Amino acid sequence: MAVSWVERVASFLRSPSRFLASTTAEVFLVELLREQRDERVTYDVKLTMLSPLCEHPTLLCPSACTGEETCLELMSVFSHCPPKYTEFRCQLLLTLTTVLVSTGCVSAHSHASRDFLELLLKLAQDTYYDPADVPSALRSTRAAACECLRELEACCPSLLSQHLELLNGLRQQENPRHHQALSGLYAVVLRNGVHLLARQAGAGPEGLKALLGGNAAVAWEAEPDSPALTDRAAPLPSVLGPSGLGPTLQTGPDCKELRSVLSSLLEESYLLTPLSQAALLHALTEVVAMVSGVSPAIFKAQLLRLLGTSKVCLFHCTLLMKAAFTDSLFSAEDEAFLLKRLVALCQHPQMSTAAQLFYTDCLVHFPENRPIGAADGGEALPVLLTPRLAASLVPTVFDEPATMLARLNVSALVHLEEHGAREGGAAGGGLAYLWEHLLLRLHVVEHGGDRAAVVTFFRASFLFLCHFGHVERHAADLRRRLCALYLRHCRLAPHVLNLADRAQDGPVRPGWAVALLRSLQGVAVSAGGDLAAVSQKDLHWHLRVLARVAEEGQIGQGSTVDFLFAVATAASPPSRNEDWRLGSDLLAVCRHLLAHPGLDALLCPLADVLQHVARHHGDTDVRDHARLYYSLLTALSREKLAGVLANGGGGANGGRQDNKRVLSAMVVESQDLTSALTIHKARTPVFHLVAKDRAGGWAEPTPAPEDDEAAAAGTEPGAPDADVLSSYRSQLLSSGAAAEIALSYELRHLDVGPAGFDRLFSLRLHFEPSAGRFAALADVCVPRLFREGASAAPPAVTLTLRPRAPYPGTLRCSAVFTAQDELTWHAALPDVHVAFRQLFKPLPVPASWGPALRLRAFERLWDEFCSDGDGGSVGEGGGGDASPDRACSLFCGRLGEAELEALLEEHFAPFRVADPGDATGHRVLLFIPPGSHVLLRIRPQEDAVQFHMATDNWRLLPHVNDFLLSVTDWEARNGVDS
Repeated sequence: MAVSWVERVASFLRSPSRFLASTTAEVFLVELLREQRDERVTYDVKLTMLSPLCEHPTLLCPSACTGEETCLELMSVFSHCPPKYTEFRCQLLLTLTTVLVSTGCVSAHSHASRDFLELLLKLAQDTYYDPADVPSALRSTRAAACECLRELEACCPSLLSQHLELLNGLRQQENPRHHQALSGLYAVVLRNGVHLLARQAGAGPEGLKALLGGNAAVAWEAEPDSPALTDRAAPLPSVLGPSGLGPTLQTGPDCKELRSVLSSLLEESYLLTPLSQAALLHALTEVVAMVSGVSPAIFKAQLLRLLGTSKVCLFHCTLLMKAAFTDSLFSAEDEAFLLKRLVALCQHPQMSTAAQLFYTDCLVHFPENRPIGAADGGEALPVLLTPRLAASLVPTVFDEPATMLARLNVSALVHLEEHGAREGGAAGGGLAYLWEHLLLRLHVVEHGGDRAAVVTFFRASFLFLCHFGHVERHAADLRRRLCALYLRHCRLAPHVLNLADRAQDGPVRPGWAVALLRSLQGVAVSAGGDLAAVSQKDLHWHLRVLARVAEEGQIGQGSTVDFLFAVATAASPPSRNEDWRLGSDLLAVCRHLLAHPGLDALLCPLADVLQHVARHHGDTDVRDHARLYYSLLTALSREKLAGVLANGGGGANGGRQDNKRVLSAMVVESQDLTSALTIHKARTPVFHLVAKDRAGGWAEPTPAPEDDEAAAAGTEPGAPDADVLSSYRSQLLSSGAAAEIALSYELRHLDVGPAGFDRLFSLRLHFEPSAGRFAALADVCVPRLFREGASAAPPAVTLTLRPRAPYPGTLRCSAVFTAQDELTWHAALPDVHVAFRQLFKPLPVPASWGPALRLRAFERLWDEFCSDGDGGSVGEGGGGDASPDRACSLFCGRLGEAELEALLEEHFAPFRVADPGDATGHRVLLFIPPGSHVLLRIRPQEDAVQFHMATDNWRLLPHVNDFLLSVTDWEARNGVDS
């Protein structure tokens, strides 16, 4: 059982949706909780079984009611768990916290949340344990309880505000080695309590004293509107944001209790780990920022330690203090020292790359004592960061890409601060160095640099343009060098075009991107003079560049059209695949030219290009699209053409289109297109499946000519008489077709159905067996279905069923088809009911058997089913004692001799295994897949007909009885099948 649960939990965690397809979340949760209460299950297995509730609490507990009931059950498990199982108890506390928070059960009206808080506070006070408990288990469980309380307080602010005095007392009583959890919990509760108090109108020193002195009993009786357990919203936001608009609590100078608590926490903070110290200092900084009566100087004693720290989290906390208090806490000397520390840490070899990037980012977002500029939170250097101090941060070729880009940004800001907007700077060393560094990166790219070097160069170029795009000398030189780089390495076209896009959208000086694109146009069309020397790949990139240039309304496109004509009329055609790609690229440029504001001047030459492509190009699709563009160009006015092609880019305004799509054809999005691509749902059924009569559909197996004599003698060739059942069983197990049933149906329209569905095409029928009675069926495809009178006989549909149980069932049906309106529809069909009589099959004996062997098999099976002797189930291959599922029964019907003969001929002809004229009666053997048998001895009496039944599955008797009632009741012969 333990192994089974471990496997079930692993299966659930791998794929919850697949696992719950075979059961329900409610059933699985009930089983989990039942096993948690079972004392026979080990606690290691119980620990594993908590994982589903921790990982997917809302899936197993979808409502608050379910979550509360689950928590009450788990708390009962916790109360009965011995203290020595520490790991399980700690995980159980975390699971309870997860379920409570995830399902929203933490409220004043939840008994589970009140009981759980009471339990956690008792654990934190160490009043719940047995005195014999080991200290390590005690410490672990207390720490887990504190973490759970902290999580509840973080998710439901001020939940523990009535217990601040209790938590403070616990923190002071705890020895220094283990007070970290309680200190962090107390700081979070204090911060949330002060924050909510500051947001209340009229709050003052009395409210603060009441908050610090809150000492409600552990098993408290909360008022409905008490702040201890009221429904909470999301966690409170930070009060140290860039705007600095957090709430303020006016308390006056009398805050002795709060100052005492803060001083105690700060004095003990050095005992905590760096992460815990940072969290504690962050919470206390927010408290001091909200309470006007406490001076920021309370942190003064901690600054000496914090300014010299090498821990990233503590340094970040120091910067938060500086942003919150500025010159109220930091002097000019402190600020200068902090800047020197930042510059040193940015390049310290012991620092990781991530830490160096963090410190570099702190330089450009440094909170100054008296901010000068950059009040909106943007990048700006501190006033005290002189060029001499930042000289060690200049980028070098040995820096990795991220570090180089960060240092380039800082150095550019330093140069701007030093020389302002003067072009080049008179003292000029800084800008000259950065320009030379950029050219050095360009030199690496020109001589085969890898992708990282290429990306780094283009990012550095963008940064350089953002800062020095106004320096025309360098901006023009960079354009020229980029064009030369593209001409030598056309594969870099995506990078060059992306730089132009970012420069056009970003803070680069307006006009630079358009000037770059105009220069790229000149470089690309210059290749038209000798197209034979241009490779197909380079030609592809030239056309891509010209397509982007054609989006700019400010750039003339005459040279582009001349280049297109030269490409279209090239003497040496490429291969077929290249021909298609080349034609697609060429048409992409033409499409953008159709939306260009200067189209009037391009009308004739562009029409020549399109007409030539439409007549002479080697690809049919390209010719068709060129013909379409030509028709649009010559038949529509400029306004209508712009309306057809525009995607919101505004070609008339000279702007680049915002929504670019890579399509092989021009597709206009419209309601008709959306409708054509959507599968619509029919509100009512359109057609249904009509069963065809199966009576007489089977033929008796005919023995081979060479076996006639052996069959007449009553034996199977080559096999003794005693092996009749063994041979039958072997043949049944080896033949998969014996367990299949083929049902024939006709697909017909409903007499009363929705209009517009008289002619249907490409029907795909889907079947879903209900109750697991049948194996999954493959979809059936029907070419067409026309209403009666419009075509020949209705289409036939054959369903091959593989029953999993020998009982009637239902198939849920649906279909996807195309109607005469050329739209795709989905419709539900009436259910297909598989009756019990449709499951009957003749005995699946070997093909060589004659009537004599089939009769002998009937007799042997009858003896097995009606006696307690040896024999086995046919489906299991024989051997062993009589099966408890075997049964015999008797049915009597009032039938005359003629009526009996008609009944046998109509319903039992395919299943008879004896001569109808036999004086001992009639024998009928029904095989019902997947492996059940029903044997009938039909004997006429003076006033009735007796149907003696024997079966290897007694559960079939009610179905057989209903079937016989329906076929022997002559007044209901045309009634509903059983």
